[in-house]
Amino acid sequence: MARTADTGAKHACVAGLLLAAGGGRRLGGRPKALLAHRGGLLVEHAIRQLSEGSCGPVHVVLGAGAAEVRARLGLPAAGRVLVDNPHWERGMGSSLRAGLASLAAVPGVSAAVVALVDQPRVGAAAVARVLAAHRAGASLAAASYGGERGHPVLLGREHWAGVAAASEGDLGARAYLRRHAAAVRLVECSDVAAPDDVDTPDDLALLERRTAGTTGCWGMPRE
Repeated sequence: MARTADTGAKHACVAGLLLAAGGGRRLGGRPKALLAHRGGLLVEHAIRQLSEGSCGPVHVVLGAGAAEVRARLGLPAAGRVLVDNPHWERGMGSSLRAGLASLAAVPGVSAAVVALVDQPRVGAAAVARVLAAHRAGASLAAASYGGERGHPVLLGREHWAGVAAASEGDLGARAYLRRHAAAVRLVECSDVAAPDDVDTPDDLALLERRTAGTTGCWGMPRE
């Protein structure tokens, strides 16, 4: 008996796609993937959040400092693929295209959950909620914070070509999602995550202070 689309989504593989190529221009040129966070690197933290949110495999797009990121991450790990984006300076759109092209070669992946390396407060709980929307039948979904769309964003495989074609500069999937707004299922995540971007040294210091105690400023336990 043929499976329905919803049944297929429940059992298909959902990959994680981490965009970690940024050069940290406002951070003095320090690659964001290599920033220290909770005793490790921001890129390690973000990979872990995607994995713990039930994404697999996880493809990580590297750009600035790619050689050092690879060296710091160590030996290849099962379920993790490092993708080089030689055009990372052209903006997030180039990294999204590189990541989707890498995932397109992987059979059996029905969707990708896209996350940004510089949002360490977007954790596994938010990833799992957005992924659950796909399991329930959505081919486009995104975390929302107070009703505003943010990351992570889920892109069903049937949308990858359209997203790649529309991804220019630093817009990423924004233009495509705006054109298909009626199909995007928003998943409120403000009770479990926050979409802070780490763009300046002050941003990173503020985030570290928020996680210095037993709970964050949203009452979330430390991970």
